[in-house]
Amino acid sequence: MKLSADLRAFEGRLGYTFAKPETLVRSVTHSSMSSPHRDDNQRQEFLGDRVLGLVMAEALLTADTGAAEGLLAPRFNALVRKEACADVARQIDLGAVLKLGRSEMKSGGRRKEALLADGMEAVIAAVYQDGGFDVARDMILRLWGDRITNVADDARDPKTALQEWAQARGETPPQYVEVARTGPDHQPVFTIAARLSSGPSEQATAGSKRHAEQAAAAALLKKVEAQ
Repeated sequence: MKLSADLRAFEGRLGYTFAKPETLVRSVTHSSMSSPHRDDNQRQEFLGDRVLGLVMAEALLTADTGAAEGLLAPRFNALVRKEACADVARQIDLGAVLKLGRSEMKSGGRRKEALLADGMEAVIAAVYQDGGFDVARDMILRLWGDRITNVADDARDPKTALQEWAQARGETPPQYVEVARTGPDHQPVFTIAARLSSGPSEQATAGSKRHAEQAAAAALLKKVEAQ
């Protein structure tokens, strides 16, 4: 099989040339494009998630030989969660080469976080299947880069931290209220307010409710901790 020009360019961004190009093609084929004659990437997503998990677990143990499991677990979760995978996918412009059905194309599938994250996992599996574990590990470590060394600072979940702050002071859990929603249906933008029962509140805007809630929680936590 001969790769298209856009997939050859993607190999360059990925930093790996496939011996079996069909493995790469399958990894960028969304289920909306599957057919009896065309496999999608769902099975590779499953495999890639496990390869990524093993690489990150090993990397964290190597980076901090004295860290307890209680510290390693949130760091691990921060590195393998969908947001991290989607971020790396955007870094290498994976969305540009995803093979999507017409409905996904119309709904902005190339920018959807879930599709990008799943596609990234599938590409990891493709590299593993084509080149072996060591090659896949080297690629993952290179693409994730500073995220691994900085993860101790990023692993603290703002919503959890804000709830713990409130509970420690006898307050009820924070409330999250959708203040506004703008943009087209396929690319909405949410403004969320995080509020404490004692009165303080902060707002944040993002392309997903989850991100807006996290950003609002982080802003509110920073505000109350500074008081």
